[in-house]
Amino acid sequence: MESNSMLRQMVRVSLCVTVAALFCVLIARPAFAQDSGISEKRVGFEFEGSWNQVPTEDNSTDPIPVDYMGLPLNEAARAIALDYSESQLSMVERQCEGWSNPYLFQGPFGLKIWSDFDPLKGSLVSYTIGAWEDKPAFVIWMDDRPEPSQYAEHLRGGITRGHWENGTLVTVTTHMKEGWVRKNGPPMSDMATMTLRFTRHADILLMTGIIEDPYYLTEPLVYTRNFQLSNQQISPVAPPCVPTYEGSGASEVPHVLWGNKPKEFMEELTRKYGVPREAVMGYSETLYPEYHQKMKAAGSR
Repeated sequence: MESNSMLRQMVRVSLCVTVAALFCVLIARPAFAQDSGISEKRVGFEFEGSWNQVPTEDNSTDPIPVDYMGLPLNEAARAIALDYSESQLSMVERQCEGWSNPYLFQGPFGLKIWSDFDPLKGSLVSYTIGAWEDKPAFVIWMDDRPEPSQYAEHLRGGITRGHWENGTLVTVTTHMKEGWVRKNGPPMSDMATMTLRFTRHADILLMTGIIEDPYYLTEPLVYTRNFQLSNQQISPVAPPCVPTYEGSGASEVPHVLWGNKPKEFMEELTRKYGVPREAVMGYSETLYPEYHQKMKAAGSR
């Protein structure tokens, strides 16, 4: 009898240990999933793949020389934009210079996105949006690396850190080189910050961007762009940029003298669409619906 009682007690202890061990495994699984990057799929969405641009959007790929509508420029930015000459891009030394990060919203390309994982831990390290002929690769660091120093090198693609928020991938880019917020000359300083939010709706990827620049913008500048999932693979490698003669001589620097923008450029958008010049000059009030009423009132006088 005593041996049977002892045996039953040993069985009960064994069962308790087994249940406790199973409970610990179930608790540990989410933590393991997070370490291995699996949770990124659960809290977010399938970000990798080939995404074609939606061609029906007006993304200012080839803007009119003086078209700063929807841009909250300050006086310094407006002056720099008016002195910009797009012909400078024909100079051999500038043909492969590349555009700054706002070109993500304006370029004629789709997105090729892939992920990189730690080979030992299996955790997600980064996402990469592939390069284009005149756009560098855009790397989104998803690991727990520290924020870069304010003295870190400024790069053409900047330094980007990302995280998930309620199913949306949020990225913040700093340390960008100075560039443009639109291809016709409105500038962006090297102190600008770009925040992107990627949200997926079925096979549509919505990219919303906010650019904040303490030197050239009077308020945050917001862009949006849609991409559609494609069955055709977009190349992850950018086509090569090959400089060639495009009309500028070796000793020629295309430029516009201060305050001497050609009249045909200044009036092109005004004549084409019948809007007042003030509306295309990048004043922040023109971003809001109330300005339309102001234009109607001015036209009725």
